[in-house]
Amino acid sequence: MTFLCNGNEKIYKAFVFNINMLSEDEIKEILVKQRETILKKNYGIEREILKEVEAKARLPHVVVLTGLRRSGKSTLLRQLIKKHYNDADFYYINFEDEQLFNFPASEFNKLYEALVSLYGEKKTFFLDEIQNITNFETFVRRLYEEGFKFFITGSSAALLSKELGTKLTGRHVDIIVRPFSFLEFLEFKGMKLSDESAYRTDSKIKIKTYFEEYLINGGMPEYLTYNDPELLTRVYEDTVIKDIAVRHRVDNAVVLKQLYYFLISNIANKFSFNSIKKMIDINSVNTIKKFISYLEETYFAQTISKFDYSYKKQIVNDKKFYVLDNGFIEVLSRKFSKDKGWLLENLVFSNLIKKNEIFYYSNHAECDFVIVKNRKVTHAIQVCYELNEESREREILGITEAMEKFNLKEGLILTKNQEEEIKSEGKKIVIKPVWKWLLQEGG
Repeated sequence: MTFLCNGNEKIYKAFVFNINMLSEDEIKEILVKQRETILKKNYGIEREILKEVEAKARLPHVVVLTGLRRSGKSTLLRQLIKKHYNDADFYYINFEDEQLFNFPASEFNKLYEALVSLYGEKKTFFLDEIQNITNFETFVRRLYEEGFKFFITGSSAALLSKELGTKLTGRHVDIIVRPFSFLEFLEFKGMKLSDESAYRTDSKIKIKTYFEEYLINGGMPEYLTYNDPELLTRVYEDTVIKDIAVRHRVDNAVVLKQLYYFLISNIANKFSFNSIKKMIDINSVNTIKKFISYLEETYFAQTISKFDYSYKKQIVNDKKFYVLDNGFIEVLSRKFSKDKGWLLENLVFSNLIKKNEIFYYSNHAECDFVIVKNRKVTHAIQVCYELNEESREREILGITEAMEKFNLKEGLILTKNQEEEIKSEGKKIVIKPVWKWLLQEGG
């Protein structure tokens, strides 16, 4: 069966697995090598989300770590294995290993028996990139009910939720692992912060210098370690081919990439599905919607809509597209001139989306982000690289209009370096540098 055309048939065939091709000894060799690999993995900086994972680990539930490829899920497993399982009391299987890709779930016992033979009886499984296995939830459910603990990772929200929902409803907790926050980036760079750091001249200079780097390079751990753009390109290619084209049986991966490159090169710009149809060789609006949703499911990107109290209008209104790590914009965008204003807006979005439901607001003027809780707009946020003679009136008008529309007493304008307050008629606009906002927000 061919899932991809344009010479990509080999990609799928390379993923087809036949369990009968592996002997018991070969399975053991794979498992031994995988265990050695995870134990040799650099411990790295302790992620902020590790505390949440540790709290959820106390529950009997299956702990599911989802997130973008190479964003640190396996490192989190490594940290858990060391801190809580003494680098010994666990089983580990990595299904991203091409030797196990498409491993039949019905043959899981062969893996389990090999693990018991090698390491004795353990009660905890760490399963990496589990979405590569069809019907994996059957095996997990059976051993879960026998008292085993599972930590599983995956890079596809839709696949995991669909499969876990069939057999493990109410028995799993989900945690999204994201690239480094700015605070984690500073720790990665070896900078230790105190409550005074943002106010001392020497440390403030360092923070601002590192922020400039973070703004462009983003927070993907492996890329920051080796500074090789090919690493981000490979994450993108694997996401598009393995997680989207192969799994969703997309016939033409070239058109898929054209769509994604267009969106990545037009970060934060408004678009309609019909306008994209005129530019990309895709004749169906529904196909465009579907292709974008596939990318969102991989945690690579997110679209937002114009806020409206009518859900139907939200659906038809123009969208905006953001990538969830800035490094990909620098590496993949096909714009000849890179606008740091778009980078700043994208960075603010990727921090806001962690905890909030976000829209943009547009009427006579435009406000970049409004945060909604319980169908009520609670915050209005504008992002501007620099408030100057050309931009100041426009940006203040945009946020003021949103504040008046939603009866907000305070608004926030985030900039590269500027800081002040504007008070008028009982309302206040706080202007603040993004780097300081990120430190204060814990982002």
